[in-house]
Amino acid sequence: MQAFDTHEVHNTVAALADVNLYLLDTALREAVTREGAQHDDASLAMLGAQLGRADVLELGRLANQYPPQLLQYDAGGRRIDELEFHPAWHSLMRLLIEQGAHATPWLDGNGAQVARAARYLMFGQVENGTQCPVTMTYASVPALRQAPGLAAKWLPKILSCNYDPRSLPVEQKQGALIGMGMTEKQGGSDVRSNTTVAQALGPDQAQALFGDEGAGVYRVVGHKWFFSAPQSDAHLILAQTGQGLSCLLLPRYLPNGERNGIRVQRLKNKVGNRSNASSEVEFTGAYGWLIGPEGRGVPTILEMGSHTRLDCVLGSAGAMRAALVHALHHARQRKAFGKRLSEQPLMQNVLADLALESEAATAFAMRLARCFDESSDPAQALLARLLTPAGKYWICKRGPGFGAEAMEVIGGSGYVEDSPLARLYRELPVNSIWEGSGNVMCLDLLRALGKTPAARDALAAELALAGDDDADFCRYRTALLNNMQCSEAGARLLAERIVLAVQAGLLLRHAPAYVSSAFIASRIRCAPGGAYGRLPENVAYGQILARAMPE
Repeated sequence: MQAFDTHEVHNTVAALADVNLYLLDTALREAVTREGAQHDDASLAMLGAQLGRADVLELGRLANQYPPQLLQYDAGGRRIDELEFHPAWHSLMRLLIEQGAHATPWLDGNGAQVARAARYLMFGQVENGTQCPVTMTYASVPALRQAPGLAAKWLPKILSCNYDPRSLPVEQKQGALIGMGMTEKQGGSDVRSNTTVAQALGPDQAQALFGDEGAGVYRVVGHKWFFSAPQSDAHLILAQTGQGLSCLLLPRYLPNGERNGIRVQRLKNKVGNRSNASSEVEFTGAYGWLIGPEGRGVPTILEMGSHTRLDCVLGSAGAMRAALVHALHHARQRKAFGKRLSEQPLMQNVLADLALESEAATAFAMRLARCFDESSDPAQALLARLLTPAGKYWICKRGPGFGAEAMEVIGGSGYVEDSPLARLYRELPVNSIWEGSGNVMCLDLLRALGKTPAARDALAAELALAGDDDADFCRYRTALLNNMQCSEAGARLLAERIVLAVQAGLLLRHAPAYVSSAFIASRIRCAPGGAYGRLPENVAYGQILARAMPE
């Protein structure tokens, strides 16, 4: 019988591939220059080309299509708790580590945090699960430096740009990764309710077990409900000691070469972030080494937390940028009702609104990274203390709605697993949840204002740089600075207003007028709405979209 074709496929959109993620992002390139990392521009452009290649983007899909598997026992029945990852995961991890995404701020000066932030924001457009162990390794350095003996042993491995996934004692490895375990079943963010107990070993027992490495050793019994990246070479945890909640380093292997008493119960079946292994564990008499003063575990581990929260802001900004690029790419090729989607006024309004949100998130994230670069300046340290929790709240909170709107631009084909928007949509809530949920961040913001009143002056100085030419911004700035004290119930609104004011100030100073005026009209003159596409009719949609992603 003769075969007949039922239809000819047309008006479809080719997958986004073989683009330079850096050169395509005008707002990011401008931020790199003004925030002090212009010396890294050429290497960032090379990385942008590499990350935008079709084969590298495919690695992100594969790492999530084939998530890690837990192998609790070997063939002889011995407990091993090993993880098996798809090769795509290791390729992405190797790329991140070789780029120094975990290490360069601790090795270089001269805008190293900003240069790393630009890399991290681009990596966030490729795959988000691999960012978790890299972030924790990066953020562990300030905490470990509080224990000089441990730092001397661990930091050379942590700061190595060699990715070494082998399950071996750290002395035998070319590089090391660090994870974190803070929350327990009964407490979640309330880590002071932790029940895991750590008991100090006597000097003779510690010497007998670990020789010269026996100082500050504790025996740990308990559990963690979230134990991130169990394949890491060591984890920072919180446990109750005789003096209260304390911070300990639990290595995967002990100095004598034996496995530590860390039992992986199962891997989390998460909504998103599926390439990354998150686990539940029990400590069956594990050994841990004290970091920082006993009983001061929360302040000690917060040395790590401020940097992980910076990465939550960067990761969300990167994921939003990826969603915007995919939506714009689709709208410029897909036709409906006789013309391209990107030529239709209502769609232009939606896309331009998304572009404003993405550029403002990028500008804020890169400015925050400069605060970390200049932390020796008291004013910059105070600004970081304020903007880190506020930004972690607002930027990450805007992510899920952003992803949903970008998915809707693509339509039904965006709502299937073949679309990159499906993975991005599942990823976007996680940065808002871990490392302190929205309410925790807003409470931390109130603590910062209560304990360091000079933080308000640092914010005022930052906002003053935008000048007095825009009347709407001036009114908003004045009202904000005059009402920085609020009740706990109003903390979310305060955090939102702080971030919007900083974003508006940055755009007034550094973006074209058609960008800053549209942002102020839609976010400062009136509160941002629950949906995108509510920009005034006089906004320069075409110019905003051309800036967001040159055709």
